[in-house]
Amino acid sequence: MSIRDAVEADLPALTAIYAHHVLHGTGTFEEVPPDLDEMAARLRKVQGAGWAWLVAEEPGPSGPEVVGFAYYSQYRDRSAYRFAAEDSIYVREDVRGQGVGKTLVALLLERAEAQGFRQMLAVIGDSDNVGSIGLHLSLGFRQAGLLKSVGFKFGRWLDTVTMQRALGEGDRTIPA
Repeated sequence: MSIRDAVEADLPALTAIYAHHVLHGTGTFEEVPPDLDEMAARLRKVQGAGWAWLVAEEPGPSGPEVVGFAYYSQYRDRSAYRFAAEDSIYVREDVRGQGVGKTLVALLLERAEAQGFRQMLAVIGDSDNVGSIGLHLSLGFRQAGLLKSVGFKFGRWLDTVTMQRALGEGDRTIPA
């Protein structure tokens, strides 16, 4: 597996991977998959701000295939959140549990820390999402919060789990 920055040519694969999660999963609270143009706008926004959007590739019959992606952005738009990032990770269903997500998030943590972020948050849709919760725990995150029944998808109420990990000095020092 190789990891690299996403490029525009990856958009069809990114859109397909995310659409699967929208239509079949509770990791995202979107219910209508975004089209290619919307995914392109999201990619431009993240990369335009200087944040990382990474893809994982594995060999395929016709060359390398994108099997997952992950990115981070500022946790919230308000300026006091400027040292807190939020990650998002989506992998193709056929490679779940094979370390793709963990590899992507580990590199995201390095990139975010190098950019001066002090905290990484994961807002995980569905408290039953043991895969994402376990992935984040394995990388040093801790559960920081639980919001009960804040989403409704597939005919049931969904919680969100907020997980958090300090980056670099975390809150031990004042940022320069």
